Amino acid sequence: MPPIVVRSKIDLAGLAVPLVEVTGSGDGPTLSVIAGVHGCEYAAMAGVRRWVTGLAAQELTGRIRVIPVLNVTAFAARSPFVVPEDGKNLNRCFPGDPAGTLADRLAYDTFSRLISGSDAMVDAHCGDLVEALQPFALYESGPAEDRARVLAEAYGLPYIIRQSAGPGRAVTGSSSGAAAEAGIPAITAEAGGCGLVEEYAVALHVAGLNRVLAELGMAALPTSRADSSAAPTRLSRFLWLRCQFSGWWEPAVAAGESVAEGQVLGTVSSLDGADVRETVIAPARGVVIFLTSSPAVADDGLLLGLGAH
Repeated sequence: MPPIVVRSKIDLAGLAVPLVEVTGSGDGPTLSVIAGVHGCEYAAMAGVRRWVTGLAAQELTGRIRVIPVLNVTAFAARSPFVVPEDGKNLNRCFPGDPAGTLADRLAYDTFSRLISGSDAMVDAHCGDLVEALQPFALYESGPAEDRARVLAEAYGLPYIIRQSAGPGRAVTGSSSGAAAEAGIPAITAEAGGCGLVEEYAVALHVAGLNRVLAELGMAALPTSRADSSAAPTRLSRFLWLRCQFSGWWEPAVAAGESVAEGQVLGTVSSLDGADVRETVIAPARGVVIFLTSSPAVADDGLLLGLGAH
């Protein structure tokens, strides 16, 4: 029996956000899937849109709630990273605040009405307009981390990062972090970059979401995908490197490149090219997971993310 698919809009912080609800033919877990937390991460949105459309032809159990594009005002404005109304990064605002600005309220409604009560959650991302990215999945430490790690592995991306709480944490206020604190196994899955809708990245998200369904016992894993992913490399730390001064960023490495501790990763120079203001050095051995692809950087600008061994 095919699943029941209902497409509608949900009011989140006063915004009409697209929602697809899929109900399988038997009892099972509730999976929530979100994309478009950042308005210009198009490959992830495209992957989720394609995946949810394909669910109508599958035999499923349980319930799936899907938001293909969450940050609808950022999407409409082509605004990378932030909600245009308040300039806040939505993925630093979870679990949100009902009395805050739009980003805070959108995070609150998303968490309370969609993420809360889920048996598992996937937040699909990719590199934004000025981010080159190596595909990876991230999960958080906490009471649900063993189950989250299994979902991260199931997604089938080359790298998996475990983010620990406390000092040294790369980011706070993410959707998967808030879910983890609530005891919900959740992952952030990233494939694609630079605001491009590239087929390889879209296909990685579609395949990864199907593998999560299979891992949760909600659907059979397609035979063609059963052995397609090599074992991922596990990275224990996520180090985000920033410049001190504004200027012209010129990376000396690429996303996905392995680097040694002490290796030069790039430079920030004056706009006229007369002098190098900073030389950026790798603080540890690891892999360049994402990289700012634009030469324009501000004071305290984010340059790259290093997954460290």
